[in-house]
Amino acid sequence: MLFAPFSKGQGLMEYALILVLVAVIVIVILALLGPGIGKMFSDVVRNV
Repeated sequence: MLFAPFSKGQGLMEYALILVLVAVIVIVILALLGPGIGKMFSDVVRNV
């Protein structure tokens, strides 16, 4: 029973780490694909 209060905080920390990992992955993907996506939208606007 001594460690019961920490189990809730530990679960919260695990969710926070997963959220940070997902955010980092999204940022990396946007950094890599961002210029290509911007060019694609520019081409669409130019053709319209």
